[in-house]
Amino acid sequence: MYLVNTETIPGYRVTQSLGLVQGNTIRAKHIGKDFMAGLKNIVGGEIRGYTELLADARNEAVQRMIQLAQSMGANAIVNVRFSTASVMQAAAEMFAYGTAVIVEPENVG
Repeated sequence: MYLVNTETIPGYRVTQSLGLVQGNTIRAKHIGKDFMAGLKNIVGGEIRGYTELLADARNEAVQRMIQLAQSMGANAIVNVRFSTASVMQAAAEMFAYGTAVIVEPENVG
């Protein structure tokens, strides 16, 4: 499965657009990580617990988007975008979306 944040994939042409695909997950903060984040606010620096949480959420949302695209018969997703939203005080949503397409190499046919 090709994933790109552009409208085209170099060396390939889109032969069919199958529509919007998306994947999302909602993750809550762990109270221990929240405490450590508060300490980092005082001294500064990366909040690694949140970085890992966000990376895991992004990966899960992408995998769900890919599964939906595969179920539609796509072999690529173009115009991939990410969005986050606060759902409640200690939870956030990671949302991935794009357009499911079928591509083939330009030199075929």
